[in-house]
Amino acid sequence: MYPTMPPLSPMPTPQLSAAAPAGSMPDKKQYGLQQQVALQNTLRPTMISYTPHQGYAADYGAQIPFMIPNGAMYGHTAHGIPFYHQNLRPGRRQDANDAGSALRSPLLDEFRANKARKWELRDIYGYIVEFSGDQHGSRFIQQKLETATSEEKQGVFDEIVPDNALQLIQDVFGNYVIQKLFEHGTQVQKTVLANAMEGHILPLSLQMYGCRVVQKAVEFVLPDQQASFVRELDPHVLKCVKDANGNHVIQKLIERVSHERLGFVNSFRGNVYDLSTHPYGCRVLQRCFEHLPEETTRPLMDELHKYMINLMQDQFGNYVVQFVLEQGKPQDRNQVITKLRGQMLNMARHKFASNVCEKALVTAGIEERRILIDEIIMPKTDGVSPIVSMMKDQFANYVLQRALTVAEPDQKEILIAKIRPQLVSMRRYSSAYSKHLISIERLLERTINASKASDKPADYPSLLHKPVN
Repeated sequence: MYPTMPPLSPMPTPQLSAAAPAGSMPDKKQYGLQQQVALQNTLRPTMISYTPHQGYAADYGAQIPFMIPNGAMYGHTAHGIPFYHQNLRPGRRQDANDAGSALRSPLLDEFRANKARKWELRDIYGYIVEFSGDQHGSRFIQQKLETATSEEKQGVFDEIVPDNALQLIQDVFGNYVIQKLFEHGTQVQKTVLANAMEGHILPLSLQMYGCRVVQKAVEFVLPDQQASFVRELDPHVLKCVKDANGNHVIQKLIERVSHERLGFVNSFRGNVYDLSTHPYGCRVLQRCFEHLPEETTRPLMDELHKYMINLMQDQFGNYVVQFVLEQGKPQDRNQVITKLRGQMLNMARHKFASNVCEKALVTAGIEERRILIDEIIMPKTDGVSPIVSMMKDQFANYVLQRALTVAEPDQKEILIAKIRPQLVSMRRYSSAYSKHLISIERLLERTINASKASDKPADYPSLLHKPVN
């Protein structure tokens, strides 16, 4: 940031320079310039800028905006964008007399202190940018914009756009004011505001607060401007997809923009496995399957089926497979269930694949479900009972409970008959009757009570009252 960085030291209270001769400039600009010149050398060593993925455990009440009221903010550029500087000291509360308080304008100080006065937007004209960068001032402007007149909205808009828009978009408090302008501004104002963002959509999308404004803009701008956003991100779409902030922008574009304009989806071909196993990529892929037409997603789905078994066992890929089971086309759901056949016990004992087994039992058709549950009921060729193995397993026991819940009456009776004696035996001989066995026992009791027990009570004696010899 600077060639030499002196060590941080307690910040002295700056002394403002003598006032300029009367009439040399308007009072508001004079005040801002005096502050900036007097404090520039004192505060520069501690100035920091927001960059993507950077977070601070800071007291936002100590936020110190460098600005000239009704003018542009003071700061250097990052990613080609002037960034909004803040003097944040992590984990340290600031005193009322510190430099943060000294840098606030008298009007903002009065606003923060005088809660009895009924403030209106016109009372802070000339200081809209400063108030937008303050926690309390930002909240005040947001509330007022919701019911403001056209003239009041234009007054706020004129102070922010275009000179201060980019800085406020990236600010922890200012970004909310920009979002309100997109929500409640006129279509002309929304277009002009979005124009100020063009050329900077990529770095804004990768920035913690900027990504929120880009998403809001996508919701409220016209289709041609949406297409302009897409064109800026197109060469960098995979970078955005894998970014903690950028992935939300890509998801919003997929949800809101016409599929004919989303040429970047073609970049996902050949990368389906990589995206499915990524914490953010798996979300984007699900949005594609949810919102895009069949002709666009079919190549992606066909590629997904090639890795289905591996994806079932992945900590993120299993969510994509569950999505296909829950919201996919019938033929795709059937292919997933077919891959599970013959693998139910192994998959049920896997931490992540067990979730897929449960979802398959819930979403499968009656005949498909019968086949999966029969696989649980029937002993394997080596004589091992899948039910016993599943009852003892920390993950498979949940799949067994799900099977007991969704099974048809005849299969449910078989499951009960096989589970009940095993529970009695395990309770008798196990030194630690585990919590999941207790859960199975309680579910079994509820299942018995909800079945045909009212017609044939003798067929389902209660476990809780069954004597143990």
